[in-house]
Amino acid sequence: MHNVHIFIPCFVDQLFPETGFNMVKVLERFGCKVHYNPEQTCCGQPAFNSGFWNESKAVCTKFINDFKQAEYIVAPSASCVGFVRNYYPKLFNESALHNEVKSLRSRTYEFSEFLLNVLKVQDCGATLKGLATYHDSCAALRECKIKQGPRTLLENVRGLVLREMKDVETCCGFGGTFAVKYSGISIGMAEQKVENALDTEADYIISTDLSCLMHLQGYIDNRGYKIKTMHLADVLASGW
Repeated sequence: MHNVHIFIPCFVDQLFPETGFNMVKVLERFGCKVHYNPEQTCCGQPAFNSGFWNESKAVCTKFINDFKQAEYIVAPSASCVGFVRNYYPKLFNESALHNEVKSLRSRTYEFSEFLLNVLKVQDCGATLKGLATYHDSCAALRECKIKQGPRTLLENVRGLVLREMKDVETCCGFGGTFAVKYSGISIGMAEQKVENALDTEADYIISTDLSCLMHLQGYIDNRGYKIKTMHLADVLASGW
């Protein structure tokens, strides 16, 4: 049995809690003992990306302490996982927490990575009828090197047909504070992404990151399109 401590990102906690519950549902199905530390807060990424490195470091230190005893840390967000892996070492280089960070990085997984690389699961037994296209989030693709894994999991969902969209590796335009500071460009990028998805005739846009999906769903709702965004965990918990 794998002892898994889940990290629930700010987006999931505040806006999409069902995705967190679905991740737990899938992990428990494959024999994991799931733990949730209610003291957990943020990974520290928003403050870091806004230039407040000292404030970010304080939040990151809390994250390190909250998960110090965890055998595995699993999150439904490549963005948070990518931040822990790639930027914690910069913040804590040559500090007293250097070794703690090194250990933390090796134990932290994005949800699909953990299923495939640790649990060795490719088929979650899910069923979802329809046509889907997959969006590579920047964090998953560039910071976590996740590409084929989520597609493998989706290819084993009964009733689901997967079709690639044009320019699939292009950013959706969210980028955290980028969407606020450069809203016009951000909306234009969302338009391009959604239009490419619509060209595939997909019913669903699926990704590892709810920040991307929230941004795209906002554009979709504004235009009145029928296509729907879904997090990978929600898809893998469907139909059983």
